[in-house]
Parts: sequence; C-alpha cells; structure tokens
Amino acid sequence: MKLQVLYFAWLRERIGLGREDVVTEAATVADLIAELRAREDRYDLAFSDMTAVRCAVDQTLMPLDTSLVGAREVAFFPPMTGG
Repeated sequence: MKLQVLYFAWLRERIGLGREDVVTEAATVADLIAELRAREDRYDLAFSDMTAVRCAVDQTLMPLDTSLVGAREVAFFPPMTGG
C-alpha cells in the first residue's frame, strides 16, 4: 500500500523531511516504524525513543498497534502539551 507519512517538530529535523510517500507492506503503525528504522540511521535515530513519539492515522490519534488497512496518512510528532 502507499501511505503519505508526515513528520513534525524534531522528528522532521532528524529525518530531514516533512513528508514523504511510502510504499509499505506494514500491517500496523509499529510495523511501519520498524520498516522506516531499517531504512537509514536518520530514521533509526528519530524513532529510537518511542516514549517521545505520538502518531495519528488519517488525522486521528492512535496507538502503535493500530492497523493500517485502508489508511492514507500517518503522522508522527512529539507529545503535545496544553496551555
């Protein structure tokens, strides 16, 4: 499947991209992260501490075990704070 993957804040800085189209066989968000980490060191570094990363699938906050079936977009960003 083809997904648009978005990176925000320091994830974007570490990876060097704000968005990219990714062709993947990943079944879940966690599988997608594993594929990305295996690509290059910059992805591995960006996703090295998953306690500092949140994700949204099609603009809805979701856990990492979320299925990607039917998904079009996955976004990764640091935890948000209110104020």
